[in-house]
Amino acid sequence: MFQKTKVSVAAAMLVGGAGLLAGAALAQSTDQRVEITGSRIRSLAADSASPLQIITAEEIAKSGVVNIQELLLKSPLLGTPTISRTNSAFNTSSAGVATVDLRNLGTARTLVLINGRRVVSGVPGDQSVDLNTIPTAFIERVEILTGGASAQYGSDAVAGVVNIILKKSMEGVSLDAQIGQSSEGDDKRKQFSLTFGTTGNNGRTSLMGHLALSDQGAVYSRDRARSAVDQISLGTQGSAATRRPEDLFTPRVPFFSGFTPQGYFFTDNNIFTYDRAGNVVPANTNGTGGAEATGFNRSEFRSIAVPTKRALFAAKAEHAITDQHSIFLEGTYALSKTSTRIEPFPLASDDIYVASGGQVPAGAIVNGLLVRNPLIPDHIFNDISDTDGDGIPDYFFTRRMSEVGARGNKADRDTFRFVTGLKGDLTKSLAYDAYVGFGATKEAQTSSGQVNVLNFRYALDAVPDTTDVNGNGNTTEAICRDATARAQGCQPANVFGRGALSGGALAYVLAPGSLTTFTSQRLAGLQVSGEVATLPAGPVGMAVGAEYRKEAARTEFDALQQAGLNAGNAIPRTEGSFDVSELFAEVRVPLLKGLPGVNSLSALMAVRGSDYSTIGSVTSWNAGLEWKISGDFKLRASQTLATRAPNINELFSPPSQNFPTGLVDPCLGVTAASTGTTSDRCRAAPGVNANIAANGSFIQTQADQQGVSGFDRGNPSLQEEKAKSFTAGLVFTPRDVRGLVVSLDYFKIDIDDAIVPTPRQFILQQCYSGDAGLCQFIKRRPAAQGPNSAGSLDEVDSGQTNSGGSGVEGVDLTVTYPMNLGPGRLTTRLAYTRMFEGYDVPLPGSPRDPFVGEVGASKDRFSLDLGYQTGPFGVNTTLTYIGKAALNDQFLASNFTPTGRVPAGSVTVGAKTYLDFQLTYNLLKNAQLYFGMDNALNTSPAPVISGLPGNDTGTETEAGTYDPIGRRFYAGVRLTF
Repeated sequence: MFQKTKVSVAAAMLVGGAGLLAGAALAQSTDQRVEITGSRIRSLAADSASPLQIITAEEIAKSGVVNIQELLLKSPLLGTPTISRTNSAFNTSSAGVATVDLRNLGTARTLVLINGRRVVSGVPGDQSVDLNTIPTAFIERVEILTGGASAQYGSDAVAGVVNIILKKSMEGVSLDAQIGQSSEGDDKRKQFSLTFGTTGNNGRTSLMGHLALSDQGAVYSRDRARSAVDQISLGTQGSAATRRPEDLFTPRVPFFSGFTPQGYFFTDNNIFTYDRAGNVVPANTNGTGGAEATGFNRSEFRSIAVPTKRALFAAKAEHAITDQHSIFLEGTYALSKTSTRIEPFPLASDDIYVASGGQVPAGAIVNGLLVRNPLIPDHIFNDISDTDGDGIPDYFFTRRMSEVGARGNKADRDTFRFVTGLKGDLTKSLAYDAYVGFGATKEAQTSSGQVNVLNFRYALDAVPDTTDVNGNGNTTEAICRDATARAQGCQPANVFGRGALSGGALAYVLAPGSLTTFTSQRLAGLQVSGEVATLPAGPVGMAVGAEYRKEAARTEFDALQQAGLNAGNAIPRTEGSFDVSELFAEVRVPLLKGLPGVNSLSALMAVRGSDYSTIGSVTSWNAGLEWKISGDFKLRASQTLATRAPNINELFSPPSQNFPTGLVDPCLGVTAASTGTTSDRCRAAPGVNANIAANGSFIQTQADQQGVSGFDRGNPSLQEEKAKSFTAGLVFTPRDVRGLVVSLDYFKIDIDDAIVPTPRQFILQQCYSGDAGLCQFIKRRPAAQGPNSAGSLDEVDSGQTNSGGSGVEGVDLTVTYPMNLGPGRLTTRLAYTRMFEGYDVPLPGSPRDPFVGEVGASKDRFSLDLGYQTGPFGVNTTLTYIGKAALNDQFLASNFTPTGRVPAGSVTVGAKTYLDFQLTYNLLKNAQLYFGMDNALNTSPAPVISGLPGNDTGTETEAGTYDPIGRRFYAGVRLTF
């Protein structure tokens, strides 16, 4: 717990008292001024000093989306989300959650609001809002502000703000029902929503309610030709000297796993396995030389889309106490259910015998004599020796635990949010809003497919039952050697062959898992805004206020998972909290008006002081100008200093095990005679030297490549990030072309002291060619591991530091134009983004690592919406364009020799265009039928194959950026009463 400062207590008392004693309904002004995202001062929409894009309820309905994330991701402002339904099947938690990421600067730097107020996170320890909890059909509009907005809204608004405005009032009932599926017969979806509202008490009381149910089905890797067979990029195979960049998008098929249901058994001289008939054969994972493949196809079990069920309820109420004062209430409750399915667990003997590097004893010394484990076949026992000097021969094994079944988890998430308060007029020109709120997300997850490694060790330690201890008359059968283990149900584990594990042994080693999380948010705020003075150029607008917020989160896996004793990631309990008290002020000052070339000129300034229980005091500010040249042209510009405080996970996470993919070992290909810093540092590891001595150069087996782990950890000493943001734009609204609005905005955001986990590939590169101090985060396997695996990467750790930097630069163009055309009306909306620059800095002093133009961050993106309505018929289309993209330049540099490195940006995937449309027919005045198709052209995703950066396991693409499902149909009906 953290002790509040005096400022924190004072602010909390101020806000709490105001919430009880003050409040008034905002009187409708004749100029219909509203509070626009990016400013706390009520103003007209055209007066925004920062770029603002709006998605209306009508556009949401025309898209037919189940989750608002699906529509937001079509916007060129949004980058690849950290979590979505199509890239989270392998998540140990938060699978199926839906987040957003403005400008590819990270979800933690995108602030999601509801009605201008904060929302409890859907990811424990993070600030990311789960858009599954937002009732899509209850949304009035979504306002997207790009650029820093911490002065207005506090921490996390570094890249911008996504403000979701819910519907305010209605009379009657609205119903929407929809069904759909993909052209492959999967991704089945059903959704139903009911919205109702009424007003009474002579218009002084309004009530609204909303109920929504949705069900989105699974999509499995095996049901798409491109992902049905385990594969890897051919261009990542072989040594750095033999890899070819032209093969990077060519899959090596099959690339089966060496962890198989029948097991691989490593002896002194051979690797044994079994064919389908149970015969002993040499291991031949991918069937080289015309022999039958003995490996395992993981893609048979993997998922492309996580099945998700949702039930949501939202309610709003407002009652006018007097003509000037109202009390209001808004609340939402969301229940989501997700389930994941991936391949059975890959178990290796070094998961069980950690201290000995995976050496499994083939018996035990009893009364000075070797007693052999009777389950071990002769072909293995006769080919092993005593490698550790204890008098017992040893072997190694890998095995796919198919008897346990597919891994996966089932998660139930409940999110509750409640806000109440008072609002109204203090004077004729001043309004206020006081509120308190509480939100909580609770997750309960059960998982399957893991094993208890302690029990497995007892079950592997088997001896003949020579004294018939179990009393069944059989003195040759195998029993567990440990008497205590036998008393607890231990039965010997036979791992030699497909399905060899007995039911009793399986019951003893099974380790079902569990996860519980709890995230809470407490809010209180008071704001006063309005016009405080009048200058020759117009009224001065002002907003002042105070806010208090407390965040807390807890994540707790079962005891075996926390200790890493279920052969999976060791993930300890994470718990933490912080609170923050804030004061803010904003003013809009009209400077000039009615002069030649100056229709109006105003200045906007905002400042926020925040006092955190974790990092102390920070300040954010914003300054902007709005220059309306004439009735047709307006210029706008803003400069901000935004801040982001570290979240609970970044501060308090204990070391949690991870299994990173795509790492390239700098020591690959090093020989005894090679020269240079990298070669010298590689040979300093005894295991690397043993590998070189056995093979002529350092090699890496497939199992070693797939078996690297490491630990991620938080850092309680973290401080805030600081981001400087500049935007400048032109808005063109020609009076002669009614309805046409064109805006062109330049943006530049640079983040200093960025909170980053140091990239593991960067650690590897620096350890062996630069900063040798980073070698402390790398652990290699010992020389005793065996001639092929000795010296291979075992663990590469990473932690959070304020050592990074990040930034983006580009322009946004938006054009909207409604017009009468023929017998109907045409609506047009274009949103285009051109990125000039985007970069990350992993550590101070290191060069910028550019990411713009790479997969997931194309330089060019646009969406074009066209709609036409004539009589009862309507058609609406959305064309989404994602420009060509290159593979990560750091990845290319790591994968090829210095003389054969591939220039950055030269290995690219082509541009992708997606077409969605919806046809509508107004059957009656209050009934509409609709039919839609997403990805109507069945555009295939970019081939981001396993082994390439950006790949989402099981999809063979970057599934957060490109559509991995294909063409989808839906149909529905909308009714109003």
